[in-house]
Amino acid sequence: MNPSHNVFLIGPTGAGKTSIGRRLAAHYGLTFVDLDQEIERHCGVDVNTVFEIEGEAGFRQRESALLDECSHRPGVLLATGAGVVLAPHNRRHLRERGYVVWLQTTIEQQLERLERDHRRPLLAVPDRRERLQAMAQVREPIYRELADLAVPGEHGGVTAASERCITLIDHHWQRPDASPRQTT
Repeated sequence: MNPSHNVFLIGPTGAGKTSIGRRLAAHYGLTFVDLDQEIERHCGVDVNTVFEIEGEAGFRQRESALLDECSHRPGVLLATGAGVVLAPHNRRHLRERGYVVWLQTTIEQQLERLERDHRRPLLAVPDRRERLQAMAQVREPIYRELADLAVPGEHGGVTAASERCITLIDHHWQRPDASPRQTT
């Protein structure tokens, strides 16, 4: 058990971290934070533009800085970017500051969900399947090691997935007695 006031969602691109995260935050009375949206808000441009100007390394630096800041906030449900787990210091922040939920999904589900999505710079390649498989090979062992809870991806809409998450989280999350909006 990882008792925490915060919940952090990790998982591959297209797992539903933002869509499901909004519903979970409302259910648990937590403030919803999407890390990619925080980056865009701080930079004043979209993630693609950050990648174009600063490359992936520059994006990852910004991502790490904002993860550090956002994960310190009490009472948040944080939807992370899929690659945030690549940096060891990011994994440490996630592990120490929140209850980590891995939203699992298959490559087939990712391809289906991301079919019309052209906003993700790492997927701007001719063979998306190959890229998703390569990312999964590197990231899945990290997700597995980091997660306090793994939620299997199943077909169905956001409502069903959110309800499945709530059932599993309720069964496994040891939420401290203090109000999630208070600091200790």
